[in-house]
Amino acid sequence: MKTRITEMLGIEHPIIQGGMMWVGRAELASAVSNAGGLGIITALTQPTPEDLVKEIARCRDMTDKPFGVNLTILPSINPPPYEEYAQAAVDSGIKVIETAGRSPQDFMPLFNEAGIKVIHKCTSVRHSLKAQSIGCAAVSVDGFECAGHPGEDDITNLVLLPLAASRLSIPMVASGGIGTGTQMAAAFALGAEAVNMGSRFVATQEAPVHENMKQAMVEGDERQTTLMFRSLRNTARVFRNSVSEEVVRIEAQPGDTDFSDLQPLVSGARGRERCIEAGDVDDGIWTVGQVMGLIDDIPTCEELIQRMVAECESVIRDRLNSML
Repeated sequence: MKTRITEMLGIEHPIIQGGMMWVGRAELASAVSNAGGLGIITALTQPTPEDLVKEIARCRDMTDKPFGVNLTILPSINPPPYEEYAQAAVDSGIKVIETAGRSPQDFMPLFNEAGIKVIHKCTSVRHSLKAQSIGCAAVSVDGFECAGHPGEDDITNLVLLPLAASRLSIPMVASGGIGTGTQMAAAFALGAEAVNMGSRFVATQEAPVHENMKQAMVEGDERQTTLMFRSLRNTARVFRNSVSEEVVRIEAQPGDTDFSDLQPLVSGARGRERCIEAGDVDDGIWTVGQVMGLIDDIPTCEELIQRMVAECESVIRDRLNSML
């Protein structure tokens, strides 16, 4: 199964593991890459740029296959040293960087000089075209189904993917809500040349999260997510529990939302320590997509990727051909 994405990245299967805060570590990235996909280390999960260098080296000890680094660039009161993280990835010889959040335009000269392929995650056609115009090698188009930040347009992939494909000349990766080979075949039919998965890779044996979180994804269904931060125009799709429902309740009150009322509930440290590490899935905020409804087991990354590829090939070869 060859596409422009597999040729560009030097990978066997057109499957990419998305960058995920606290989850995109060497254990998961190397497992995905060893299985023939593209694993991604999340830069900002590491406390410092120096720690990112060490994590990249650790991943190289676990795989000799290509892997990349995610750099999510978001406005904040006390922003992390994005330039230093970017330089750390460059100095470590990384050749694929997934960017998200703000446009990576300011970083493109650095990345281009190092021969890095940039895949920018976009939630709209207009952002995809902007990424193309500044020299990104590909875009990862993220539909409304996704975990985390789906943008503010609320466009699902069934519409968003073919729209973007019709206007782009660079390759497109389908992201958001994907977890099966049937969906991968559908994404290809809509113009994608690879798929990007976050939530589905969290529910694998190698993902560095508590088993309770993985089991909650197996037991949950497609309705067990909620959208918070809508009032702040920074919409995020997260697991529906008492904490996220309290956030939504506060946002629904008359008047402007005061973020200080939400901060103790939505603290990233709380979600990491209580949910991801301690396994209390109801005592903090953690992101997951609607694909949760399609997650029924906790395989290894290799089992998941092999199953998806076989299913995708079967759909294309048998089910679709039989209709002609």
